[in-house]
Amino acid sequence: MLNQELLQELVSFYTPEQKVLSLYLDADSSQQSIDAIKLQAKGLLKEVQSKHEKDTAVIERYLDHSYDWSKPGLAIFSAANHDFFRAYPVAVSFRNRVRIGHKPYVKPLAHFFDYYAHYGVILVDRLGARFFEYHLGELQAADGFVGEDVRKLKKGSGSSAVGMRGGTGGGRHEEEVVQRNLRDAAVATGAFFAHRPVRRLFLGGSLDTTSQFRDLLPKQLQTCLVGTFSMDMNAGEHEIRQHTLQMLRETNTEREKKLIDELITSSAKGDHAVVGLDNTLQAICDKRVQLLVLSDGYQTPGYVQEESEFVVANLAKSPLSAQELTAVDDIIEAAVNLTLAQGGKIEVINGSEELNRVGRIGAILRY
Repeated sequence: MLNQELLQELVSFYTPEQKVLSLYLDADSSQQSIDAIKLQAKGLLKEVQSKHEKDTAVIERYLDHSYDWSKPGLAIFSAANHDFFRAYPVAVSFRNRVRIGHKPYVKPLAHFFDYYAHYGVILVDRLGARFFEYHLGELQAADGFVGEDVRKLKKGSGSSAVGMRGGTGGGRHEEEVVQRNLRDAAVATGAFFAHRPVRRLFLGGSLDTTSQFRDLLPKQLQTCLVGTFSMDMNAGEHEIRQHTLQMLRETNTEREKKLIDELITSSAKGDHAVVGLDNTLQAICDKRVQLLVLSDGYQTPGYVQEESEFVVANLAKSPLSAQELTAVDDIIEAAVNLTLAQGGKIEVINGSEELNRVGRIGAILRY
């Protein structure tokens, strides 16, 4: 599975000439035929085939003979002249795109990591609970807890004896069993997630049961809860995963809106944030960027000096001359690579008018 180390390998790879071909595919064969996906891939590769015949041939051969089409997303990176080829199938589809550059085009992968890393799901009812750990859209681990059977008294069964002892003893006992089951299930949930780095947690079940159960969870898990949903306890894992992936997308959309508001407000106050291309690139040069925020698809030319990790778009703002710099077609991709190399994170935003108005790029700073 794709992991942070493999992403860092891509970030570190560099060719002096622009020879790295990066291809992202929506490879979801449940939505369209494999032949149709291959045809779309060939159409993308045709755009760059004249200068990258070896790479396009290697990729087409991989799609024809090696890829098993079990995952809906596929990222491929090829630099045939440097014997470099990497293919990463993932559990979430990408938007089709092809890029050429000195380095692999990693922006969509960085976005993928931010969106789908380490989340958990709990299904709960009156009898017990099921727990799931997911990472990058794939199931990592699952377990469950089953408590004491909740037996309802049949109508008329022992009614006289119950009535002599106060009337509702059977119902009271039933509720005691349910509460004990919920408490024990919460303990088991805490144990399951204790050493799993989940950042977001979804809780499913009936409205009454989930509202009781969330208050019994350890405080740390309560702070991770971002949504509840209604689902039968016996739902299949595929149904659970698909439903919570959609909830995760909706949660991230809301989070992005709050993030952009925070970014713009903090920048206006001069409080550990900047917006606009020049200010953001300067913060990257100063190694101050904790989170780089940019509009999806944003590209613009600029200049880099690899050795000093210097990036600039406007030569008038550069202490270095044009002769000391290397011109690149996309300074945004260089900014993404440097941010990742410096330990920062990337947030790619789709369709935000507020971010577009302040220059399509900004950063939350470390200091």
